[in-house]
Amino acid sequence: MTVGSADAVVVTEPAPGVRLLTLNRPDVRNAMTADMTTAWNRAIDAVAADRETRVLIVTGAGSSFCSGADLSWLDQGAAEDITTDRLRDRMLPFYRSWLRPRSLPFPVIAAVNGPAVGAGVCLALACDLRFASTTARFSTPFIYLGTHGGMAATWLLPEAIGVSRAREMLYTGREVSGEEALSWGLVAGVSDNVLDHAMGVATRIAEAGPIALRLTKTGLEQSAAGLEAAIQWEALAQPVTMTTADLHEGIQAVRQHRAPRFQGR
Repeated sequence: MTVGSADAVVVTEPAPGVRLLTLNRPDVRNAMTADMTTAWNRAIDAVAADRETRVLIVTGAGSSFCSGADLSWLDQGAAEDITTDRLRDRMLPFYRSWLRPRSLPFPVIAAVNGPAVGAGVCLALACDLRFASTTARFSTPFIYLGTHGGMAATWLLPEAIGVSRAREMLYTGREVSGEEALSWGLVAGVSDNVLDHAMGVATRIAEAGPIALRLTKTGLEQSAAGLEAAIQWEALAQPVTMTTADLHEGIQAVRQHRAPRFQGR
């Protein structure tokens, strides 16, 4: 399946329950152009509407994951359009579009196959899990372009790696290697073939009970509000799963020493 404007984004089904979304503008290092953003939204709409999707992998074509936002339009726009209020009206929907992995009901894995820069780092951070290739590099050099960070960089980075390391990345703009990103907790693993590694993890996740999987993603978001919010959510979500046929299938599979065959009901 291909979705998007002139194949700017390609969506395929490499395994049952797994969808692979590839940013497909390697000539511009998969920059978030207007064309790419439109294609991205259409692709996310299609994947979200597909009830068979259990896991999504996001990666980049070519040697880069994503070089971040395309700012060339700032030089080309009419002066009356380059005002604070109009730029804000443009930025908010842009941010929300590229942060959509956070709100999808199933896990999203970033297979960071090369450099991720600026908003490209934020895209990776919007995913539930991140794996890096040995050639991956992460940098947030916003202030060295003379601009403030965007796309929730000041929230996503501290959430993933802590305030001190987030400050270092944002203040220095330096490149962080895949191995250093692993030691910081920015990624969960480094591999020579990151897409194959991500596929292995995605295939494993896709074997889980789909109802329980979706509720677990929501539960992890709820837990940010604290212990009481977490147990209140679990006291609702766990009974929901206890009424499903999938629970009985899971118990039978354990007793019969076989893999479960979950149907999502």
